[in-house]
Amino acid sequence: MTSYDTDYYQWTQQQVDAMRRRELEEIDWLNLIEEIEGLGKSEKRKLESYLARLLDHLLKLSFWESEKLYNKSHWETEVANFRYEIEKILKENPSLANLVEPIWDEIYDKRLKILSRSFSIPNHPKISITTALDDEWFPSNLE
Repeated sequence: MTSYDTDYYQWTQQQVDAMRRRELEEIDWLNLIEEIEGLGKSEKRKLESYLARLLDHLLKLSFWESEKLYNKSHWETEVANFRYEIEKILKENPSLANLVEPIWDEIYDKRLKILSRSFSIPNHPKISITTALDDEWFPSNLE
């Protein structure tokens, strides 16, 4: 059993030390490869999460009439924050930019289905990812 299994922090420090000393035989390659792959997946999951939350709040602003009076400014603030976080992720990870539209397309119908449990969402034109990421655009009503 390696320190990877018993003390993750210690394992990370050992790996960094071995790399700095260029002691390739001391590097735990299998676990290191898994960790690096996991870092990339983590960034993609973070992007997916912010895109889903952005869509949720745009749909709330568009259709949740009974709550809009009380929550509109909060939802608009959240939309602005999610756009900022997405922009930051894409600036730090430019290669994720080509995944934004496919992720948006993948989550769109699922988010509609989930949110329709809370409020009515009529048939409407799909919000494009370009529109959703536009800092100046906020839905008044998509009906």
